[in-house]
Amino acid sequence: MSISPLMPVYPRCDIRPVRGEHCHLISEDGSRYLDFAAGIAVNALGHSHPGLIGAIQRQAEMLMHVSNLYGSPQGEALAQRLVDLTFADTVFFTNSGAEAVEAAIKTARIYHQSAGNHERFELITFNNAFHGRTMATISASDQVKMHKGFEPLLTGFRYVGFNDLAGAEAAIGPNTAGFLLEPVQGEGGIRVATPEFMHGLRALADKHGLLLVVDEVQSGIGRTGTFLAHEHFGVTPDIAAIAKGIGGGFPLGACLATEKAARGMTFGTHGSTYGGNPLAMAAGSAVLDVIGNDEFIAEVRAKGERLMARLEQFIGNYPELFEEVRGLGLMIGLKMRVEPRGFVLHLRDKHGLLTVGAGDSTLRLLPPLVIGDAETEEFFEKLSAGAADYQPEES
Repeated sequence: MSISPLMPVYPRCDIRPVRGEHCHLISEDGSRYLDFAAGIAVNALGHSHPGLIGAIQRQAEMLMHVSNLYGSPQGEALAQRLVDLTFADTVFFTNSGAEAVEAAIKTARIYHQSAGNHERFELITFNNAFHGRTMATISASDQVKMHKGFEPLLTGFRYVGFNDLAGAEAAIGPNTAGFLLEPVQGEGGIRVATPEFMHGLRALADKHGLLLVVDEVQSGIGRTGTFLAHEHFGVTPDIAAIAKGIGGGFPLGACLATEKAARGMTFGTHGSTYGGNPLAMAAGSAVLDVIGNDEFIAEVRAKGERLMARLEQFIGNYPELFEEVRGLGLMIGLKMRVEPRGFVLHLRDKHGLLTVGAGDSTLRLLPPLVIGDAETEEFFEKLSAGAADYQPEES
């Protein structure tokens, strides 16, 4: 057999983690790594968090799955907590971020079409965005590398430059249903929306009867130092997609919406066999037990500010490698003057530091939200050593 049992769609590296301890991963051969990737912003509580483990174990002993044919006391409780913490009035649970964005797209479309406005189906999205890997979400993302081999794409999306408010306004037409954007682009390079852009989109949506949909799959659940990133801007969306951190490592996502925006989501319009299963609800509730309070969120914000301030000083020592620091909270990007992939490999293989590459020549830093001073010091030691002995020709 020439093909691997695991379909070869990922260029997997030689590190094979078998165990996690707080902010570290331990590989099959016993090597230890400081994890500043956190499963790409998923492991918000780090690895082996006792509260999360205990909640999953207890629920697994009682009930794991029943489908959505029956009442869900676990789902109702977690939905209420998310409603209390956010702008939303109602929640649909999914198994992934892509599914959450799909649900958000459907919610935005049916909002208009349930009112008889069948021509309104198009969402204006933004360059360098990443919304997922399903057919609808790659169609919503203006990235040729994701489109290749999967054409024809789905219709209903129009691309505009990120932070280009005039372009967004010019793109509005008779088919427009709303805007879909990441307040902080993750895969696109930790590019933060400007306050003017966010407020402008909200104003345009209100003026033209459109919906503002935010993709907070990577930026949500405390990652940026507010519970959801759009809160930094004082702007309220109509619909939001969340995932990643909400399960702390267990597959879980959700589509959040106001009562008005969800008016078309009635019996039979959407569904999910696994979505909202009791085991996922236990994981999400355990995550909120830790993250869902002002004190924890304030700590994340403070950690992020300290980390970014030190990084600003640090990059001045290596002007040939680094251009700028950007981000919010613990969603941080180092824009590099060299291709970041080689540096990611160097930090991983030579210094035991796990990071993530991103678009726009950016190194992503996405540590667990529970990092402490010891992990921060270890990070700077490894980053400093890695920058000092890095030769770009290695890559």
